[in-house]
This record gives sequence, C-alpha cells and structure tokens, in this order.
Amino acid sequence: MSVNTVTHLNFRGDAQAALTFYQSVFGGDLAVVTYKDAGNVQEPSEADQVMWGQVSSADGFRIMAYDVPSRLPYSRGENAFFVSVRGETAEEITAYWEKLSEGASVVQPLAPAQWAPLYGMLTDRFGVTWVIDVVSPYDAS
Repeated sequence: MSVNTVTHLNFRGDAQAALTFYQSVFGGDLAVVTYKDAGNVQEPSEADQVMWGQVSSADGFRIMAYDVPSRLPYSRGENAFFVSVRGETAEEITAYWEKLSEGASVVQPLAPAQWAPLYGMLTDRFGVTWVIDVVSPYDAS
C-alpha cells in the first residue's frame, strides 16, 4: 500500500491555464478531465472547465487543480486549496476517512464516484478541507 498527499488548488474557471503554466515551469505530464469528459455537467457554461487536473513529473513534483462550480462558494485566496489524500485501496482510504470524520463537516460522503472507485470530501474540526479518494483511472502518475 502507498498513500501520498498532494496540494489540490481550487480555481473559478482558470484551472486549465494554471495547470498549463505549472507544467511550463516544472515540466512533466498534464492530465485534465473536464466536467463534460466525466459526464458531470450541472451547468452547461461550465462543461469544459476542469473537474480534475494534474501535473506530475518524474522527479516527484505533483499538483492537482479544479474549477469550483458556480453552485459552490469560492473566494480566491480564502478557500484556494484542499489537501488531497490518495490511496490504492478502499480499506486504506476508509480508515483515513473514519479518523478524519471525527468532529468534521462532511461535504461529500465517501462513496463510489464516476471518476474514482471511492471519493469523499470533508472539512475537519480545524477547518481544513480534505479530498480523500482511491486512485482513479484518470490518474496520470
């Protein structure tokens, strides 16, 4: 088993440009899944925005990003990031979820999703938002 944490940046319509820029700085591979690609379009004008994106390089650099949908609150600099914990098995991720959930506010219950075998989001009792998931087929690492 292995688990890693990745900085997950949040944008409102600029995720593709930001990821392209970070790739130009750090090199590596760029992977992007739009809301349309994932079959998760809730607002037609946001269909081509980034639902999940990542730049990863052979030397270990990795950053993730997405465009916060307009139906969710977003304030640049105020909720500009999540901590993403990605694991290889449902058992591993469920154990982390159960521990982090104590006193937390669940944003998205831990469950299978179209883009990951298991995915959930919560804000812990200290105000940190965590995205917890099992590595998906979209992962370019």
